[in-house]
Amino acid sequence: MKPLQSHFTFGRKFPPSGQTAARNPRRMCGLGCYRPGPLWLWKALLVFVAIAFAGQLMGLIFNKSVQPATRLLFYASDVQGPPLGSCRPHTHLMFLKTHKTASSTVLNMLYRFGEEHGLRFALPMGYQLGYPLLFNAHRVKGYQGPRVLDFDIMGNHMRFNKPEVEKVMPEDTFYFSIVRDPVALTESSFAYYKEVAPAFRKAKSLGDFADNPRQYYDPRLRNNHYARNLLWFDFGMDHNANFSEGLALRGEALVRRAFRLILVSEYYDQSMVLLRHALCWPLDAVVSFSLNARQQKPPGGAGGGGGESWMDKAAAAAVAAAVGVRGGRPPMRAPPDLSLTPAQREKLREWNALDWHLYQAFNRSFWEDVRRFGPERMDQEVALLRARRDQLARVCLRNGGRPVEAQRIRDKGIRPFQSGVVKILGYELQPGLDNGTTEACLRLIRPEIQYKDVLDAKQFPRPQFVKGPPGQRPRGPAMAVGGGYVGGRPLWNRERLPQGAGEGAGPRGGWTMAAAEREWLARQNQTSLLRADAKGRLR
Repeated sequence: MKPLQSHFTFGRKFPPSGQTAARNPRRMCGLGCYRPGPLWLWKALLVFVAIAFAGQLMGLIFNKSVQPATRLLFYASDVQGPPLGSCRPHTHLMFLKTHKTASSTVLNMLYRFGEEHGLRFALPMGYQLGYPLLFNAHRVKGYQGPRVLDFDIMGNHMRFNKPEVEKVMPEDTFYFSIVRDPVALTESSFAYYKEVAPAFRKAKSLGDFADNPRQYYDPRLRNNHYARNLLWFDFGMDHNANFSEGLALRGEALVRRAFRLILVSEYYDQSMVLLRHALCWPLDAVVSFSLNARQQKPPGGAGGGGGESWMDKAAAAAVAAAVGVRGGRPPMRAPPDLSLTPAQREKLREWNALDWHLYQAFNRSFWEDVRRFGPERMDQEVALLRARRDQLARVCLRNGGRPVEAQRIRDKGIRPFQSGVVKILGYELQPGLDNGTTEACLRLIRPEIQYKDVLDAKQFPRPQFVKGPPGQRPRGPAMAVGGGYVGGRPLWNRERLPQGAGEGAGPRGGWTMAAAEREWLARQNQTSLLRADAKGRLR
């Protein structure tokens, strides 16, 4: 039998065997005597193949074992605390975001939960829901009338007005809020609003204000509500009313009827345990880092020490919507003096007597809830919450999890908003995280203003105009996610945008698409109001 032969070996062409034998008999070769090249080349090729196969195998093992473990770092079932039974998680939530009470940290928790579960937010046109005016339903972006569009979560700053809130939120909404000792609240308010509230701006120090608040306080001046009974004001009641036991009890009763749970800022971790069980949420949903914390003293400066607590570093709500400094006055060049004597602290409680009553009443209710929950059980779950927070801080945060000054944060997208001389601290992400962990950690530290912008962009994406045939004007968008254009189409387009400078102006003086969208929504809301008014007159 004639042996098999090949004309090609490793790209080299050999003549047919007959020609080879005629020219060089030594080249006659059967199947077993081809010249495949040097032996070392074969060995190198085999080693390369072995390494490639091993690398592929190791990558497969890595992907199947390590990566899921990283992704499951959040909401892993073995770290979510004791089981909550057969309850169903609440997804319709209204949080009254009071000022200077760690409420920005609570709002971050709601933003995270809503974003992760695809819920719809009742967002403001700007960053606050008409504050300091009483809330009106038409302040909600995309609102088109009662029950026209379902909203799941409401939590931006507002002055509470339940009849209007009920127009926006479903009937089964869970209402909750948070309070703080009015002395500590006034200390924080004085630090943040020193150049915003005229009563604070006139005072040399917080102690000076506490000694004679009426000397500085004028109820007619804008933003002076920050200087007296701020909790009472945020709950929608008259903060300038003279204190009486009857008035205080009536106000307390109104709050109790409206809200199912009132948290206490000084006991934030215990508050989160009660809230987790009330909402039937996993532990990771209520684990959070302190946001909008202010630097307690300038670097290298003197000042009283003391351990940090949630009261010491309670969140500073963004004051982007607050009025700027009047008359071009320069910002403060020295931190405000917040020192108080025991007598001055008592004077502040008297000045904020309505707030003091609310705080005492709901502090008592809070500890009654803790007793019903079980003190030992509470201690165990608080320890679990803190351990989980420490674990996530080690994974997510640089600098040992300690907050840092905004200018030291490399990513401008997570730098907290700064107001005056008070430095608002933020966090930096740990480098080298995979994409899933980076996104989950980013949600934990994203500042309130930036987070609202992210949610707004998802819920109300920029309109995309459809190009028509040549000579025909482009058609407007049909509908934006969140119901911005439900019930009609905006008539404006790029050719018809009004020209002019000012807020919302584009680079050439024309309006941006976002500004035109706001104008159209405002017109729609005005039309709805007119229709409602007309129906009322007909009746």
